Amino acid sequence: MRSINYLTGYPVTVTDQIQRLIDDDKLAELLLKKYPTPHQIRTDRALYAYAIELKTQFLRQSGPISKIVYDDKIDVVHQALGLHSWVARVQGNQLKAKNEIRIGSVFKKTPLEFLKMIVVHELAHLREKQHNKAFYKLCEYMEPNYHQLEFDMRLYLTCLAQGTQLY
Repeated sequence: MRSINYLTGYPVTVTDQIQRLIDDDKLAELLLKKYPTPHQIRTDRALYAYAIELKTQFLRQSGPISKIVYDDKIDVVHQALGLHSWVARVQGNQLKAKNEIRIGSVFKKTPLEFLKMIVVHELAHLREKQHNKAFYKLCEYMEPNYHQLEFDMRLYLTCLAQGTQLY
């Protein structure tokens, strides 16, 4: 039985079902049927424009974001899918702060729905720092299908961990 690290915490009935799909080589087929094409947002500039468009649509009152980039250094197994950081620097007598979002480079070749879910997650951290009820409510406000997309994205990462490239 192979490891399915991305599904830790899900009920055994769910993980057993996913393991059967893996064993029968049907998980990738299932995902490709649901998400047949990857997005075309491949550059940091395009990612920035996409994220700012979402921020403008849903979080106009939140602070500005200085940087949004794909990051090759994010290890999706051990760290996170994306990172939101608040960088503070003292310049003279003033404290300068800026928000930065880094998205794992693995998401350069995923369906747009997965990229949106990751960006929405990181944008939600502009208002809610913790993963609490208010945070997830904000995620669902920006992407009503947030929880299903998160689960499907975990299935996608499971495929990658099994050595299966979908796109």
